[in-house]
Amino acid sequence: MKEIAVLNYSGGTSRILHVSRDELLPSEAALSVFDGNTAQLFADRDPERSLALPPGESAKTWASVERIINRALAVSMGRDGLIAGIGGGVVTDVTAFAASIYMRGCRLILVPTTLLSMVDAATGGKSGFDFGGVKNLVGSFYPAEEVRICPCMLESLPEREYLSGMAEVLKHAMLTPGPGTGGLLDIVANERDAILARDAQTLERLIPAAVKVKIDIVSDDLREQGKRAFLNLGHTFGHALEAATNFSRWSHGEAVAWGILRSLALGERIGLTDKDWAYETRRLIADYGFDIVTPQVAPGEIKAAMVDDKKKKDGRLRFVLMKGPGEPVLQEIPEPDLDAVLGIE
Repeated sequence: MKEIAVLNYSGGTSRILHVSRDELLPSEAALSVFDGNTAQLFADRDPERSLALPPGESAKTWASVERIINRALAVSMGRDGLIAGIGGGVVTDVTAFAASIYMRGCRLILVPTTLLSMVDAATGGKSGFDFGGVKNLVGSFYPAEEVRICPCMLESLPEREYLSGMAEVLKHAMLTPGPGTGGLLDIVANERDAILARDAQTLERLIPAAVKVKIDIVSDDLREQGKRAFLNLGHTFGHALEAATNFSRWSHGEAVAWGILRSLALGERIGLTDKDWAYETRRLIADYGFDIVTPQVAPGEIKAAMVDDKKKKDGRLRFVLMKGPGEPVLQEIPEPDLDAVLGIE
C-alpha cells in the first residue's frame, strides 16, 4: 500500500491509499457491499457477510440503506464492526451513509472501482442517497477510515463509465492554477491520448493528482461551509439535467460536463469569466468526447429541477462560476441571465 493523501478532520483521519489488486478487500471480517458488477469480480467473498445492490442510480435509495443495515443486524455486527463498500459512486455513497447511521456510526472502508468514484465520490466524506426525485437530498459527512484505490480496476470499465469519471477529473483540473505548473491541468491537456487509452503509468499520475486537488479543498472545509462548494462546479446544472430526465438518460459525468459548459456560458454572459480561457476549456472538454450540444430536454424542466439545489441561500440559487483557471466564485445570478443560458425565451 502507498499513501496518496490524508484527510484530517475533527473526528479522525481518512487515508486514501494506492493498493494492489490483492489488497483491495480488508483482511479482517467485514460486511462487504458490492453492486451487481463488482460482486462478480470477488467470487470468493463470504455470502453471509456480503450484499450485492443493483447497479446504477436506481439503487441510490433508502431501500438500499435498509438492506445494508438489515444485513449488519443479521450478522450481529457491533459498533466496532467494519462495513466495506466496493463499487462505483452509488455503492460508496449509500454504504457510507448506512455506516454513518448504524449504531450512530461504525467503521467504514471504501473501495472505489470506477474512475468517478476514485477521484470524487469515495473521497472527501460525503454520503447519501436520492429522495423525492432530488439527487443526494439525504446524506451525511462521514469520511471512510481508508479509501483503497487500484487503477487496475479501470481496465474492464465500460468506455462511457470511464469518460463519466473524466468529467470530474476535468472539473478538478479547472480548479487548479493555469497550464505550465506541472499539475493536473497539464496532465489532462497534454496527455489526452494516453489517458483515453488508459495507459497504466499515466493513470498512476492522473488519479493521485485529481484526488489531491479534492483533499486539499476538503481538508479546510469538510462540511461545505465555504470553499468546498467550489467542487460543485457544473453540478447545479448537471444535477438538474439528471433529475429532469429521471436519472436515466445521462450519466453523472455527462451531465456534469454539460453543466460546466453552461457555467462557462453564464460566467461569460455576466462578464466574469475570461473568454479566451473559456474557449480553450470548451475545446478541452470536447477533446474528451463530451457533447457540447444542448440536450433535448425542455429548458423549463431543467430550471424547475434546480429548486432543491443544496447551495441555495435565503431561497436563492447560487452557482459556482469561474473567473479563470483556479479562480472559482460562488454567487447568485439574475434570473434573466439564467434563462438566457438555458435557452428559455
